[in-house]
Amino acid sequence: MKERIKNILEKEAFAPSPLGLMVNPFYFARKGLHKNIKALSETITGKILDVGCGRKPYKNLFRYSEYIGLDIENPGHPHLNEDIDIYYDGKTFPLGDGEFDNVICNQVLEHVFTPAHFLQEINRVLKKDGHLLLTVPFIWDEHEQPNDFARYSSFGLKYLLEENGFSVCRQIKSVDDVSAIFQLVNAYVYKKLMTKGKVLYYLTLFSVVFPVNVLGRVAGAILPSNGDLFLDNIILAKKN
Repeated sequence: MKERIKNILEKEAFAPSPLGLMVNPFYFARKGLHKNIKALSETITGKILDVGCGRKPYKNLFRYSEYIGLDIENPGHPHLNEDIDIYYDGKTFPLGDGEFDNVICNQVLEHVFTPAHFLQEINRVLKKDGHLLLTVPFIWDEHEQPNDFARYSSFGLKYLLEENGFSVCRQIKSVDDVSAIFQLVNAYVYKKLMTKGKVLYYLTLFSVVFPVNVLGRVAGAILPSNGDLFLDNIILAKKN
């Protein structure tokens, strides 16, 4: 029973269903990421490299012949329960030129101090006409400190990609309605209350997080969207 509950919570963490309203303090951000990554996933096939893979939370969304996870040892981010195939030194991927059909990179670029070099490495290991599916936060708190270096507007991200060998095919602003504000409330609550112990975690989850998620869901459905205020950039880019 305990293992079954654990599996349900792990699923709700990255692919939230309505149950996620009750149990996921990052419900809106994660729901938006899952929805939009899934919408672009048909392009990402063959031999795939997942850069900054962690637990590979979106692996099941892709059709692949081979799926390899690359990550870096990060003292600010424990790698317990993660699924990493190859570690690298933070500079050069230990991989050959043109080795992969497509690359995904999820919520990693903000932790890279030299983004141009990082994107050039991704470009190098991609085959000709290969694609990069990239997600990057726009509005979010500092996390995995001190290794959090940047936030990117949609325009800045497009410029950075084009300067480093890519053409942008699709660009999505994920969670561009008032529910973004409710998500920030729950992100604050999580960091200030829910990391203080199990009792306070569950008390806060049901007395604060759940009601805020429900209110955010209702408000997001009623009020108009705002393309200038959103949680995450999601981009599909092609190697030039």
